[in-house]
Amino acid sequence: MQELDYLKIGERVRQVRKAKGWSQEALAKRCGISLNFMGKIERGKRRMSMDTFASLCRELEVDADALLWGVVQPSDAAVQNMWKSAVKKDSDSYAMYIRIMKSVADIMNET
Repeated sequence: MQELDYLKIGERVRQVRKAKGWSQEALAKRCGISLNFMGKIERGKRRMSMDTFASLCRELEVDADALLWGVVQPSDAAVQNMWKSAVKKDSDSYAMYIRIMKSVADIMNET
């Protein structure tokens, strides 16, 4: 099992927070934690409870995989849009698209 890297988790939290234009204080208030604790989370100095982690995910609008491992999962809408655009193409393009998707799935299942 892969070990959690709290420094990287904190860096990801900071990156998403800054992308939203929020201060540490604003995110801390939204999550119901102190500014001091938020700073320690972002520096990887403190571990958080599952409740706090869930609050961070909810408030930042990211999934757990994005914060824990840096793996961004596409939304269902994004996946559906990819399929719609592939269906509109000619059958050769669609067949190639399917082969690529299967290859990606195979690679992901190997890890």
